[in-house]
Amino acid sequence: MQTGSGVLPRRSLSIIFKGRGWCLPARLDRETDMMANLAPIRHGMAAVAFCLGLAGCGGADQAPAPVLSAPATPAPAPSPSPTSVGSWQLVWADEFDGAAPDPARWNLIEDCWGGGNNEQQCYTARPDNVVGENGALVITALEESRTGNAWPALWAASQADPHLQATKPFTSGKLTTQGKAAWLYGRFEIRARLPQGQGVWPAFWMMPEESIYGGWPLSGEIDIMEAVNLGVTCPTCEPGGENSILGTLHFGAAPPDNVYRNRETSFPAVLDGGFHTYGVIWEPGRFTWTIDGVPYGTMEADEWWTRASTDPQAPFDRPFHLILNLAIGGNWPESTALGGISTEGFPKRVEIDWVRVWQCPQDGGVQRCTGGN
Repeated sequence: MQTGSGVLPRRSLSIIFKGRGWCLPARLDRETDMMANLAPIRHGMAAVAFCLGLAGCGGADQAPAPVLSAPATPAPAPSPSPTSVGSWQLVWADEFDGAAPDPARWNLIEDCWGGGNNEQQCYTARPDNVVGENGALVITALEESRTGNAWPALWAASQADPHLQATKPFTSGKLTTQGKAAWLYGRFEIRARLPQGQGVWPAFWMMPEESIYGGWPLSGEIDIMEAVNLGVTCPTCEPGGENSILGTLHFGAAPPDNVYRNRETSFPAVLDGGFHTYGVIWEPGRFTWTIDGVPYGTMEADEWWTRASTDPQAPFDRPFHLILNLAIGGNWPESTALGGISTEGFPKRVEIDWVRVWQCPQDGGVQRCTGGN
């Protein structure tokens, strides 16, 4: 891995909201039973700047001249899967060497729901949308009309019209490890090349394997990496084009009393057309978000809660599974930058070199891991 520019300038936002209104920054694209919670949600923002240092972390990928888009790409540079990093032990990984996602590891989602955020894609299991290519998993969003199930498969039977259909102007891909792999604490990373464009929304995130504390967001949500409208230039955009990467926790009570807090960094190197590593270290009582092994934000247990429990660790004290997806449109991306969805540059692709999960020996339930990239 090359070393270079890191995540400077570094910026962090703590965003908190309670209320009613127009936008949700992370999907209500839930895999668990929470349909009763689909109420309008306000996107309120309060910025809190802070700096963070974390021992044992390493360098970052170099940022060459920006490249706005990439067609079908050559194989990523080799990045061997280590069995350990410091005292972290590799417990699960997918290097995506096959022609299709491994069904022992991943579920391919098929629906036209729209994630509860007015997203404009149908998710399909077709190779057109999800395929292995040159040692990477490629999720492709296509501009094409498609009709399919309006409800996620896990919810359909409980709906008044379980066979309701919906039509969307785009198709894309979504994968989960639900029912196949879930973890309580660990280090979760993805090495990926992200797409650019107005209305484009790639994400790497986690949902509870079981909704022990109730429907969304009482049982929590962990967003490891999200970005919207990358590369877009506008009067209110970041210099050189939108380049923010966000990590977010969702918790609290049922909407409209749901709450989220996040950390955000400006990362111009995301526009360089190369692969970068996005991750979170989840320990009891603390989350630390990283890019290329460099931390840019942390959050501790006194900043989250759930109405369903008085335990200070709840709801982030239960196993969560992984989710990969590429959404097009939705309340958040369509309400920022230039607004709406631009079809310029389609198809859009997320290219994923690998996903890796590390854990470390626990002593009295407390993580004690050292070492970084």
